[in-house]
Formats: sequence, C-alpha cells, structure tokens
Amino acid sequence: MYLIRNADVYAPEHLGKQDILICNDKIAAVAPSLEPNLPGIKVIDAQGKTAVPGFIDQHVHLTGGGGEGGLHTRTPEFPFSTAVKAGVTTLVGVLGTDSFTRSVENLVAKTKALKNEGLTAYCLTGAYQYPSITLTGSVAKDIVFIEEVIGCKLAMSDHRCSHPTEEEVLRLVSDIRMASLVAGKPGELHIHIGGTGNCIQMLFDLVEHTDVPIWHLRPTHMGRHPEDAIRFTQLGGYADITAKVDSHIQLKDLIKEAAPGMLTLSSDSNGSLPVWNEKHENIGVKVASIQTLYDTIRNMVVLENVPLEEALPLVTTNVARALRLYPVKGTITPGCDGDLLLLDQDLKVDTVFARGKMMMESSQLLVKGMFEA
Repeated sequence: MYLIRNADVYAPEHLGKQDILICNDKIAAVAPSLEPNLPGIKVIDAQGKTAVPGFIDQHVHLTGGGGEGGLHTRTPEFPFSTAVKAGVTTLVGVLGTDSFTRSVENLVAKTKALKNEGLTAYCLTGAYQYPSITLTGSVAKDIVFIEEVIGCKLAMSDHRCSHPTEEEVLRLVSDIRMASLVAGKPGELHIHIGGTGNCIQMLFDLVEHTDVPIWHLRPTHMGRHPEDAIRFTQLGGYADITAKVDSHIQLKDLIKEAAPGMLTLSSDSNGSLPVWNEKHENIGVKVASIQTLYDTIRNMVVLENVPLEEALPLVTTNVARALRLYPVKGTITPGCDGDLLLLDQDLKVDTVFARGKMMMESSQLLVKGMFEA
C-alpha cells in the first residue's frame, strides 16, 4: 500500500492538490486529505510533483521488426525497462512488414512475458499483408480464444502492403466485429496508412456505404494526412498520430480541429524507420523509440503552451476509451488500476506505478526485465 501526499493531480482533468491511496493493484481513494489508519503503508511526499495517469501506447513492435535493408537490419525486441522510463504502463504489441522472421506466436509470447513482469499488455494478430497471418488459422478465432489479442493489424496505401480491395477489407472487419462481440473485446482493425495511393478514401467509402461501425476502423500514422485525420474523427472514428521529434507542433493545431476525444498518440516503438529515395530504394534504417511518446506530450506543454489537461488525453483517456479499457485505465479515480506517474517540476518522469507496484522511484529503476543488466 502507498499513500501519495500533496500531489498536483491531473486525472487527466486538473483536480489540484490531492492525496492518493493505492491498495494492491488499485487506486482506492483520491481526496485532499487522507488519513488511513492502516499498517504497512509507505508514505510518499509528492510536494512539488504532478500526478498523471500511466501512459497507454497502442502501437509497439514488441518483437522488433524487419529493417528492410537485409536480415542484419532487423530491429531489436522491446525491453521492459524502456516502457517504465517513458511512463508507459499499458501497451499493445503489433507486427510490421516482417512477418517472415517474426510471428504472431512470438508476439503473443512476448506480450505474456511483459504482463508477467508487471505491465498491462495486449497485442494484435495480423501484420502488413492480406490475408492476415494468424496463430489459430483465423483472425476471428485469435481474437476469441487468445486472451491478449484484441484486434488485427493491416497495411494500406503503402508500396509494401498487399493492396487489399474494399471488399477484402469489409470481409476482414466484419469477421473482427463478430469476434469482438463474442469475446467482449474492442475488435479494432489497426491500419497502417502509408504515403501512397488514395490514403484512407477506402475507409470513408466503407463508412458511407456499409453499416460497419466506424470505431472498428483505426487508421494510424495519420500525421501524414492531417486533413483526413480531422475528417475521420468528425465522422466518429479514432485517428492515431505517430509521435515524432516535431509532432508537438502539428498536434497543437490538430487537437483544436479534431472531434473532442477522438485523437490518439502512439510511438511505433522498436519498429524500423527505413529511409527511402524517390525510387522506393532503401538507403538507411533507424529504430523508433517509445520515449517519443512522453517527449511529445511534454513538448506540447513546455514548448507549445498546451495545457497539460489537454495534452494528456492523447495518451490516457482517449486511448483507454478507444481500447474499451476506460475507466479501468487512463484515469486517476477510485477503483481504477494503480497506473500512475509522478512528474518532477520540469515535467520529467520521476516515479512510476504499474498495477499498483512501484517500478521507478526518484528516477531510479526498481524493476527491470528478466535479462536486463
């Protein structure tokens, strides 16, 4: 049990100075002055610090990805401690272009491992190509029978994708919808949107001409297509932006124009960032970092003067609602999971709780992955 005193709480709405009581894996109470008469409580004085919900990152390449520059450029697996340092307490694992040397089986195993180590973790079946690769032989069965699988990944409008037709995407999302209803899961079709072709016009057509609920369709990397992102949110869909070095500049305006609560932010961590020339020839490879998620939120506040309570929902409540996890995740309220960050006076991550366990204190890691030094 932990009693956090005198924190300036953003839940993510600003609550002002509050005490927070964490019991086991839950937040038990939030109030201006708590005096629990309970043995074994560790008291933390958070005077001068800001308490915010643990971040949710819905696009992480947990098993690494293909670097698209040969097998020696395959990107590394995601290490547990990098999530903690970046304030991420809940994540969703995905595959990317490389579904040859990476598999759904491996992704599910890695997801289970991160859960064992203390994070909340989910994953998606499928990868870039269509038909989708799966573990059970069926996207729907993966969603129904594998606890961690909450949806499927696909790629569109990209020179590396399978260029699925509208009919194929409709059939896939329909299967996902039926499985989600049976399993009680969000059932998202998480769609990598590249920079070629008709972008997401196919998704607009599906929304206009079919009765598939728009919230099953989840386009990501939509920072490349800001106007489409705004339009998609105004139709009732979630649009996901990928955090990059300068994302804070774009997001300052996007959050004003998009429908309230419908924009989300993810990192693409440990995915390959290939550098292409005008002929689509690979001329270099970089690796995405989960740290960009936190950096983007902080830069929005510090550099762009966006109020913290307006920046935080991109990685807390908005994502939690999109993944059907709210109010268990994405907020600081009694009864929610004990996922909480304390930020110092410079808004840097100081202390991290995940599922009620302290993972980092005063910027010092207390818990590391099994084989991390």
